[in-house]
Amino acid sequence: MITKKVCLLGSFAVGKTSLVGRFVKGIYSDKYLSTLGVKIDKKLVETPVGAATLLLWDLAGDDGYQRIKASYLEKSGGFLVVVDGTRKSTLDQAMEILGREDVKALQRPFILLINKLDLIDSWEVDEDALAPFTQQGVPIYKTSAKTGEAVEEAFTQLTVMMLNQM
Repeated sequence: MITKKVCLLGSFAVGKTSLVGRFVKGIYSDKYLSTLGVKIDKKLVETPVGAATLLLWDLAGDDGYQRIKASYLEKSGGFLVVVDGTRKSTLDQAMEILGREDVKALQRPFILLINKLDLIDSWEVDEDALAPFTQQGVPIYKTSAKTGEAVEEAFTQLTVMMLNQM
């Protein structure tokens, strides 16, 4: 069985833990619990190109003051970069994370998740703000950990991207 490590990156309170909870256990909680360090879950994912067990590394939020530990990124197969659609500053932070040399050097597949689709009326992130990603061909999913919309599809797509890279 193929095992792939996936790191979830992004600012505090963008919904990384909620997305993992929705994907792995099919549940959502509106209680906010800040992740300290890293929380690891796993799930078997079946795709048209094969199956893989994903080790999901839910990393503590990165806000420029507290940065992701480079050792957490080692041996990762891919990334999910999570943004809160209601806070444009989290998109700016995602761009900063992806621009760091330690992340760029890994050259791993990644998907950008714009989370909190259930709050779309309050979104600050629009198509113009996403243009730098779409121009580079970065896959973007608009997700809701609360409703589950596009969550399974995003994780499955990343799995396919990682398996195709082998």
